[in-house]
Parts: sequence; structure tokens; C-alpha cells
Amino acid sequence: MIWMLLMALGLLYLMQQKLYQRYWNKNLKVNAGFTELSVHEGDASFLREEITNDKWLPLPALEVNLKMARALKFTGEAKENANVTDYSYKRDIFTLFMHQKVIRKLSFVCEKRGHYTMNEVEVIGHDFFFRKQYREICPQRTALYVYPRLVDTRRITPVCLAISGTVLAQNRLYPDPFEFAGIREYRPEDPMRHINWKASARNTQMMVNQFDFTTKIKVRMILDTEDSALVSKETLLEEGIRIAASLALQLVKQKMELTVTGNGIEETVLKGGAGHVQEIYRKLACIDLAKQVPTLAQFLIQERKNIHNEEVCVIISANQDEKTKEAITSLSYDGCMIIWICPSYEGEAPKAVRHKNIQVIAWEV
Repeated sequence: MIWMLLMALGLLYLMQQKLYQRYWNKNLKVNAGFTELSVHEGDASFLREEITNDKWLPLPALEVNLKMARALKFTGEAKENANVTDYSYKRDIFTLFMHQKVIRKLSFVCEKRGHYTMNEVEVIGHDFFFRKQYREICPQRTALYVYPRLVDTRRITPVCLAISGTVLAQNRLYPDPFEFAGIREYRPEDPMRHINWKASARNTQMMVNQFDFTTKIKVRMILDTEDSALVSKETLLEEGIRIAASLALQLVKQKMELTVTGNGIEETVLKGGAGHVQEIYRKLACIDLAKQVPTLAQFLIQERKNIHNEEVCVIISANQDEKTKEAITSLSYDGCMIIWICPSYEGEAPKAVRHKNIQVIAWEV
């Protein structure tokens, strides 16, 4: 009797082993994806995890292993079974019955800007007696942009005022046909297209539309991301990227035509509203500070032909070496109005550059 029972158990073990070996991953779907396309540095977000066992064979234990960039750290309940080494790892074990789906949202915080992807999830299945393991890699396609953190607008506002003041000092004002200011009597020098025929019909003389005077502001922002010093300036460079993101948002909101370029970023021109600034955010998020780029002095030599006198040139650079200062001063000799935003550590005032066309703004980090 005992012998027959052992035979039956052995047969049962072999049968279930064959079943799980062949069917454990049949109709098994594992999907992991970021719930948002983009967030800002320091924000919290979620990873959505969906596991479906759409078959009659239950899975007594399914191990799901997630791997994300180490700058994305699991928080709250998601920290359980998670650790950070070269990546952020999380390991969970599920029991899935027949035709069952499990959905979870795992919280994490974005500690550093960047463009992050998740390309695969590892799943490990176990048979009913936990004697065999079956491993599979499930391809994934999900990505997240972590934009630079925006700095306090109270620090950006003086920079915007400096830019506007520079433009008003060098540019001619002209009437903007989109800024309606009222109606007045016709004058001989008024163009016919400004005549308000309805208002003229109600009066005994011709009336014309009156428009406010505005100024067309073009800004060229040059971001320096070169770091070849013996002591890394990563903190200052990251702050420079945050300044660029924050300033771009404010300038575009003020309807300025903005060109963003630099020795580590592709040139981008923004003429639309604040919604288009996302394009700049994405490019700033993808800047790789470990990549070798030309020095700012070398970049300005090549960029010189693209800079026009009607533009205000805003340079964001923590480099204060002599070649950088000479290159920036050389631009000012061409008549270009320059605002140099210089990120530096507290108590380290930027070295003076004296020229009537250069305004240096110290930015303490």
C-alpha cells in the first residue's frame, strides 16, 4: 500500500514537472511601464506592474525582478524587497491562480534628471513542489524623461528684467498690431488699414485703431556643460542646466523668441507659447555631463557667425578661465549685448569682466 502511494506521488511529481516545464509561461503576460511620460527632478512618480496568468494552470510562485536606473529609487511600500547598487532592483513573488490578473503601482522618486528606459523584466516560475525553476526575459518598452528641477522664480525674475532692460536699451520700439489700445481721430500719416470703418460711421470724422508699442525680443541662450577641471564641477553644471530650463520657461511665457544652444546640446529655436518649452526640457534632460565636448571658448569661436547684434546673448557658464573670459569679451566687441550668468559656490564671487556690453550675474549654489 505504501509502495503504491509512493508510486502515485512520484508519478504526480513527474506529471506536474512536465506540465510546468511546458506550460508555465503559456499566456503569461508581464507588463511594467511608467505612468507618466515626464516629471521634474525631485518629483515622485509610479511604475505600473501588470501580471496576467490567462490559462488553467495556476502558478504557485512567480518571481518578478525589476531593474531601473539607480537615480529612480523606490519609496513607501515599494521599498520592500528593493535595494540600490549599480541599479535600483526590486524582487517580488506572486501566487497566480487560473485566469488571474494582478495590477500594482510602485512609487519611486526621481533623484536626478535624465532619460530613463526599462527594456526588460525577468520572471522566474516555480513548479508545484518548488523543485524546478523556469526563467524568462520579458521585453518592455517604456521610458521616462526627468526634466531639470525648476529654480525659484524669484531668482529668475531679476534675470528676465535684465534681459528686457538690455533689449529696451538697444532696440527700437514699434507698434504691435496684435496689441489693441483704443480708437482715436485719423491723422494723415495713418495707414488706411488702421481705419475703423464702423467707428467712423458713428462719428463725423474718420477714426483709426490705436495700438500699443512693443519690442521684438530675440534671446540666444548658450549653455556651457564642459567639465575638464581636475575637481569636477558637476554640481555647478547641474545648476546651470536648471537655470537654463527655468529661464527658458519664463522667456517663452513673455513671448520672446528664444534660441537655446551650447557645447553639449543641439540648437533649438522656440517661437511658440509655453507649451513648446517641453522640447527644451527633453534636450536638457538628455545632456550627458560625462561626454567630452568643446570648451566654451572653442564653441563661441564657431558660434560667432550665428550671433546677431539684435539678439541678447545669455551665457550660462561656471567656467571662469582666461580663455572663456577672452571669448566672451571678444563677442562684446562685435556689439553683442551679453548677460553672463555664472553659477558659483557660496562665497566665491565671479571674477570681474569689465565691458559696457557685458553684464555678469552671480548665481550662488
